[in-house]
Amino acid sequence: MALLEAKGLRASYGPTRVLHGIDFAIDEGSITAVLGANGAGKTTTLRALCGMVKTEGDVRFGGARIDGRLTEDIVRLGIAHVPDGRGTFVNLTTEENLRLGAYTRKDRAAVESDLARIFAYFPRLKERRRQQAGTLSGGEQQMLAVSRALMLRPKLLLLDEPSFGLAPLLVRELFEIMRTVNQRERVSILLVEQNAAMALALANRAYLIETGRVVLSGAADEIRRDDAVRRSYLGY
Repeated sequence: MALLEAKGLRASYGPTRVLHGIDFAIDEGSITAVLGANGAGKTTTLRALCGMVKTEGDVRFGGARIDGRLTEDIVRLGIAHVPDGRGTFVNLTTEENLRLGAYTRKDRAAVESDLARIFAYFPRLKERRRQQAGTLSGGEQQMLAVSRALMLRPKLLLLDEPSFGLAPLLVRELFEIMRTVNQRERVSILLVEQNAAMALALANRAYLIETGRVVLSGAADEIRRDDAVRRSYLGY
């Protein structure tokens, strides 16, 4: 069953249209990857789902329309967005950043147990819980941004370029944690990623966007075997 469904999704920045009527669906409990070159419209797709840009079209989450709703309302429905650039509150500690992630929640006891759960996934953050977030490494800040989103207890996690600027070892570690979170907690993930090989290895389904249009979609394994995708995005 589709957790999120978009039909004829268009998005613009002022007079400039970036998405030209794309259709896609995210199944409950799945990992879906969005691939494409720089400027193809990948980041705008995530922003459109969160109500952060001017959009037209029909977007449904859990069967109910969410297009036209305020970003904070969409967050409360259970959609968490980890933007590119991480968006860490640099003057707050690691733990304060994580607690901010749970600001919409009223279940204080569950927040404490979620904090322990997050620290089990990311032991490095536990070691640095009292450290100012601005002093963390790039990889640790990315882990913190993902963790803060998970503190919302989302049904859907939108990840924008999580591997950007990270060492390959850290990328593998982060993707492995994402796989575990998806399998254990049934958090659906929509992943925008330049590293197509890693994204296709993680995802169940993938969409390829070129100049604001979906040009290819299907099971991640099928797309990985597509000759044009292999040549353009996988480099072999």
